[in-house]
Amino acid sequence: MELLIVTGMSGAGKSQAVHALEDIGFYCVDNIPPMLIRPFVDLSSRGGSELEKVAMITDVRGGALFQDVSRVLQELREHNVSFKILFLDATDEVLIRRYKENRRRHPLCDTQNVSIAQAVRRERELLRVLRDQADFVLDTSQTSIAQLKQNLFNIFLGDISQGLNIQCMSFGFKYGAATEADLVFDVRCLPNPYYIDELRPLTGLDDAIQEYVMDSEVSKGYMERLMSLIDFCVPLYCNEGKSQLVVAIGCTGGKHRSVTFAELIYKHLKDKGYRVSVNHRDISKA
Repeated sequence: MELLIVTGMSGAGKSQAVHALEDIGFYCVDNIPPMLIRPFVDLSSRGGSELEKVAMITDVRGGALFQDVSRVLQELREHNVSFKILFLDATDEVLIRRYKENRRRHPLCDTQNVSIAQAVRRERELLRVLRDQADFVLDTSQTSIAQLKQNLFNIFLGDISQGLNIQCMSFGFKYGAATEADLVFDVRCLPNPYYIDELRPLTGLDDAIQEYVMDSEVSKGYMERLMSLIDFCVPLYCNEGKSQLVVAIGCTGGKHRSVTFAELIYKHLKDKGYRVSVNHRDISKA
């Protein structure tokens, strides 16, 4: 099991980091008291557990319970439990400004009856040892949410493209638009196998349909331009930090032309190494 301990300064972006880690495939446990880390690791390591990546977020929100964190991490090392520490940081000025902008209370303001500035300074002292031990330190002072996601994808995936899950979907306009799609392409202008008696019962999953649809120069030209556009757009979505992209191809009934194109786009993206799936929404409808 890949175990990641996430900690850092309050207001440095741990919540956004959790969302990005979940997109990568981590099972995230937020605000866990340090004393529960070892029992959770033991539970997750039992036979039959499907948890391959676990991220545990622990910080000063735990109050007095957080004081055990150094001891707990040392016990993990002594028991040969492998883990990494991710520390989220930002300058004091940025953290104070963020708290003033969102009007939230710093966790130490109430427990220690201090100002935000004093709370930030005290928290930094409490976390100094953890920061020194951290395997990864990300300073988010000048980092957008999208850039934070990209940094995490680079660290834990080695390739930001793996942070994007692409779904290729075929559908029929007669059954309604694909409202969940990010990109929609209409192929109703292409040759339709429906009007060929022997082809009508088949679908775009059959070679005969794909050969008929793609035998047209118009279809080939459409596909060439469509692939070029998708190849241009997908890296942009990866860099922007998008976690899911739905590419929808629509024809009249969602059975022949759209299925053909969705399958070809799926194979094209898969060959390029993207995380991609294919779904034919209306293929079984009359």
